[in-house]
Amino acid sequence: MLFVIQLKQKGTGPGARSSHAIALVGNKMYAFGGEFQPRVPVDNQLYVFDLETQTWSIQEASGDAPPPRVGVAMAAVGPIIYFFGGRDSTHQELNELYCFNTLTNQWKLLSSGETGPQNRSYHSITADSQNVYVFGGCGVDGRLNDLWAYNVVDQKWIKFPSPGEACRGRGGPGLEVVQGKIWVVYGFAGEEADDVHCFDIAKGEWKEVETKGEKPSARSVFSTAVVGKQILISGGEIDPSDLGHMGAGCFTGDAYGLDTETLEWRKWEDGVGSVEHPGPRGWCAFAAGSRDGKQGLLVYGGNSPSNDRLDDIFFFTPNTLLK
Repeated sequence: MLFVIQLKQKGTGPGARSSHAIALVGNKMYAFGGEFQPRVPVDNQLYVFDLETQTWSIQEASGDAPPPRVGVAMAAVGPIIYFFGGRDSTHQELNELYCFNTLTNQWKLLSSGETGPQNRSYHSITADSQNVYVFGGCGVDGRLNDLWAYNVVDQKWIKFPSPGEACRGRGGPGLEVVQGKIWVVYGFAGEEADDVHCFDIAKGEWKEVETKGEKPSARSVFSTAVVGKQILISGGEIDPSDLGHMGAGCFTGDAYGLDTETLEWRKWEDGVGSVEHPGPRGWCAFAAGSRDGKQGLLVYGGNSPSNDRLDDIFFFTPNTLLK
């Protein structure tokens, strides 16, 4: 059973947007980037939402802040948030890696140019205790399927073996790390894809995963988080717009969990206690989070079927995944 709670908001927040990103550090959600009009970055403010008081504020910061961008990805390791790539106001893909220290409130540029992954946007990012992983996205010359890690201890990029043609280059895939394996779930590879791949970090090997159960429809730009050994996905685009990024495609609002041990999908229905379902949407900002001691998926904003940007915040709690 899936419980969905809409969080109230007060204070000065980012407002409605899509193609943005969030990361959680403690009980605070940090939001950066995004668009209100298609392909036009809104700003480069770093916004903070306190999950306890449900209040927004603008984070004062020093150092070299990233310029405005859309299609950026970010993840936190301890108190440090890492930001990679995106697309600027001239529609150019970027490959800068920035970090923001939430203890000192300072920005720092870590790598750019020929160092690290090539320029990209609408890629995916995830992290464990030592590494920030980057996969795929829209590159300068097409969609990518490469996997990189930035080791936050050694402060160096690592390029992993290619998955080959079996895992087509794609934008907007789900990317999660579970028990020493990196999982690539779905994404847009010229069409909405429904394949799942995993990379064994220790063995350095890719494998296409045959899943079973009630399989979700093909999709991209959905929200995802790991809860226990499950990968939870919600929403996403199931049919792209004829206008590309300028228009809204066909979105879904359903949610599924993939058990990474049994490789079985399960569809999650809304349970008693759900205040409001977020409805069909994609291009959201999302992160794994905790509320009232329960792990779940935090989703903020995104694009709607009417091509209107959204500014609401929802917390999904698949409580049966915790058993």
